[in-house]
Amino acid sequence: MERILDNNYYDLFVNNALIPLYHNDSEITYLNERLSLEHVPVESMNACNLGLYSYNSFSSIYTLNSMVSLDKSGITAVQNNPDLSLSGKGVIIGIIDTGIDYLHQAFKNSDGTTRIQSIWDQTDQNGERPEGFTFGSEYGRDLINKALQSDDPYSIVPSVDTNGHGTAISSIAAGSQTNDHSSRGVVPEADLAVVKLKDAKKSLKDIFLIPEELLCFQESDIMLAARYLVSVAQELNKPMVICIALGTSQGGHDGNGPLSSYLDYLAQFPGVGVAVAAGNEGNKRRHYFNATLPEVHYDDFELNAGNDDSTFFMEIWAASPAQLSISITSPTLEYTRLIPPSINGCINYNFNISQTYVWINNIIYEPNTGDQLILLRFDNTFPGTWHFHVENNNNEPFSFHAWLPAGNLITDETYFINSDPNVTITSPGNAISLLTVTAYNQFNDLILEESSRGYTRIGAVKPDLAAPGYQIQCAVPENKYGTATGTGAAAAHTAGIMAMVFEWGIVKENYIQMTGGIVNRQLIWYAMRDSANTYPNNIWGYGQVEVNNLFEVVDSV
Repeated sequence: MERILDNNYYDLFVNNALIPLYHNDSEITYLNERLSLEHVPVESMNACNLGLYSYNSFSSIYTLNSMVSLDKSGITAVQNNPDLSLSGKGVIIGIIDTGIDYLHQAFKNSDGTTRIQSIWDQTDQNGERPEGFTFGSEYGRDLINKALQSDDPYSIVPSVDTNGHGTAISSIAAGSQTNDHSSRGVVPEADLAVVKLKDAKKSLKDIFLIPEELLCFQESDIMLAARYLVSVAQELNKPMVICIALGTSQGGHDGNGPLSSYLDYLAQFPGVGVAVAAGNEGNKRRHYFNATLPEVHYDDFELNAGNDDSTFFMEIWAASPAQLSISITSPTLEYTRLIPPSINGCINYNFNISQTYVWINNIIYEPNTGDQLILLRFDNTFPGTWHFHVENNNNEPFSFHAWLPAGNLITDETYFINSDPNVTITSPGNAISLLTVTAYNQFNDLILEESSRGYTRIGAVKPDLAAPGYQIQCAVPENKYGTATGTGAAAAHTAGIMAMVFEWGIVKENYIQMTGGIVNRQLIWYAMRDSANTYPNNIWGYGQVEVNNLFEVVDSV
């Protein structure tokens, strides 16, 4: 079995510059110009393997970010303008998600052929691998069309979206118009390229104490998916918009993680845009922030642990130059000693009365950010109120953030007592050049309560824009239609709008040097802004996306 598929190996990020010095090439999977994966044997499953290997070498865990009027974003006006008529022709929408129901009418041309250029199914090891990749199966347009003509299509292309999230996201961006004109995506003539992600490895879930049955994805697989999609766009010589309706609350929330950095790099290429969901963590009470008063050098905060969250993790990120020590008190009033920071230390503390185990990594220097990280991992967690005491060894005032996992990794019953809804943008939405999209209810023009809020931990403006994200009509498996709500749906909507701009700029040769970063700026410039608000702000970003405003200007130039 390929090591990248084998649960007996960790997939650890390694800088390419170090490979010739310390590593065997046979144990390496290339990711991009900066990073590769080193496949390290899991000789014994011990949570303190995170400590033996550094935090930043492990992939973050990503979860899904979603579960209508096209006129709200100016799309219909642009498509009805005979001088524009932009519907995505000549542009590819790249989807990284749970797959796609390729049999659905939403992804067929009027003659019944597919609009999908390719599918890379990372979960299927029985077909031909994509060139330059060591696992999964690639199914191209010709093979998909052959399957569509067959009485047994899955015997030819066995890729199935069993979840439905990827099918929904794909159709919101680029679904074909139905015969009764009741539903269509933003760019119904765009091509599609789809990656069906494999589930995160059990060995990675074990490190972060995530139950094996939960569907989630690992950062390195998403990076490989992005590299694959760019290779498809290059081979077809077409611009591409990559849509990522996934997110994580792991990491420094500053755009410096491996996936964030890589996508940020791609978005500066001509013909490559990236639209990402801001996250749905705004009302989940999973973020805590405190900046102490000048004379105060410590802080005490509390967490309610729910009955159904036996295992979970928490991250505390301190702002430099603070050096924090931490102690923990259980609901049964047992407490740890004050634990100072170290380079790679890992402490396993057993609360005897509650029979809870906590692994504590108080990392003085997290290499991706240079800041202090305290990682806490709880097993057999006693429900109730847990108390945390942090104090600065420098005897100076300080500030810090704490985050609980995003998405389905914990229930809503585990939360911070005095939570803060701000700085809840999930990664990779904190990266600068990506178009980070929050969601509003297009029927009443109110932000969705669950939409994550900015800014980033280092104060950069995110989200960038708000887009419709409430009960957006979408395709669901088995040739049916439903609705999707959340920032994932809003990101898909905006990915379609980005494809319209690429069609105008690159396909129609009005601006062939157009990058994803430039598209972002254009959409920000011409967004709708309410005179009652000040922009940018951490809820709406720079306003509501409105593509017709943009083309009214450029069409008159």
